[in-house]
Order: sequence, then C-alpha cells, then structure tokens
Amino acid sequence: MTMETTENQKRRGPYDEAFRREALRLWKSGRRSARTVARELGISAASLYSWAHTEKEYLEAAAVSPGAKLVPDLQAEVARLRVENEKLRRQREILKKTLAILSEPLKSAPIAPP
Repeated sequence: MTMETTENQKRRGPYDEAFRREALRLWKSGRRSARTVARELGISAASLYSWAHTEKEYLEAAAVSPGAKLVPDLQAEVARLRVENEKLRRQREILKKTLAILSEPLKSAPIAPP
C-alpha cells in the first residue's frame, strides 16, 4: 500500500482551534448529524464528540470561576509586553545617541593655503 496524498485522503490531527470550533459549529447548527459532519471534514465522529465534551467542560469551568482561566493569559501578555517595552527602550536610547551625534556641529578642518 502506497502513501500518496490525494484530495480524498482523510485529514490527520492535530487540528487547530479554529478547525475544531468550525466543526462544532457545523454540527451544532442542527442541520447535519455528527457523523455526517465528521465524514465531510475527514475526521472521526469520536473526535467531534470529544471536542464537544472538552468545550462543555471549559465553558462550565469558566462559568464557575471566570477569572481563573484569564490569569495565565494575562501573565503571558504581561511577560510579552515587558519584553517589548525593554526592546523599545533600547531603540529609544539608540535613537537619542544617534540624534546627539548628528546634531553636533561639524568641525571644519583648517584649510591650508596652496
């Protein structure tokens, strides 16, 4: 059996969050069954059920403790902003030094008579 990539070949995981959300949205729209949506997307119905279960647990946890899930996100954002802030400070210092150098009056060299 050869492993050729074709358009009809099933997709293999891992799937990104956007793909999972879209798959769940298609299923939950009520027009098609989980098996039909899974078949169309090239995934297993079990994956779709698992993603729905994970989403349900996440939403329940967020409802119980809305701030608990935000803390790691906020900490990551603060760390990212600190790194960016330090980079901008260094750039500003370099620009200040460059401006000081460029603002100095030119010292003209004495011209020797020919």
